Amino acid sequence: MEIVARLLCVFFGYCIGLLQTSYIYGKLHGIDIREHGSGNAGTTNALRVLGKKAGLIVFAGDLCKAVVTCVIARYVGIHYFPDIVYPVILWAGLGVVIGHNYPFYMNFKGGKGIAATAGVVLGIFDWRIIGVCLLAFVITVIVTRYVSLGSLVVVSLFFIMFVCLGITGRIINPVTGIAFSGADLIECYIIIFLFGSLAFYRHKANIVRLIHGEENKIFSKKQEE
Repeated sequence: MEIVARLLCVFFGYCIGLLQTSYIYGKLHGIDIREHGSGNAGTTNALRVLGKKAGLIVFAGDLCKAVVTCVIARYVGIHYFPDIVYPVILWAGLGVVIGHNYPFYMNFKGGKGIAATAGVVLGIFDWRIIGVCLLAFVITVIVTRYVSLGSLVVVSLFFIMFVCLGITGRIINPVTGIAFSGADLIECYIIIFLFGSLAFYRHKANIVRLIHGEENKIFSKKQEE
């Protein structure tokens, strides 16, 4: 039954992830966001192509769909699967990112999943992880003006923080009050590692540009190649 629950969480998350904020916003303004700028259906491209208001709306939409999904998954986990609350939340969140990155109705050409991943970070309601990730993102972007680098720092710290807290017994089951351990904790590590893997894979072109010093900086008029 728990295996079925995990699969349903991924499927539910995927369906929510299909709500492509940038694509919908672009269509409402007469354009297909994938045909402009970097061609990416995400926050940064919406910001560059459609302006600050569009970037904010797209970010909020993609963030909120992940947060809402995680809140629903948390409720289901607490009431029906109390032993695997965190895996339930994380599987649902991973489904959102997959749906956002690979929407079937857009020929699997979506965004890069960073805003959605940020929504998952918020959705687990661990203020230690949220605080570190937010601070690291802000500092990285302010110092370097590279959103892509800040995004990769966040997904990396999400994994590192969760592992560190898990190893020290500080990831607590909200139902039982007992620290997660064993296979359930390892499962959480694997899921979060998948979040990071997806982010790095979707940013492979950005990573190459960062290495060569050719990456676009935020608020730069130069469009991504």
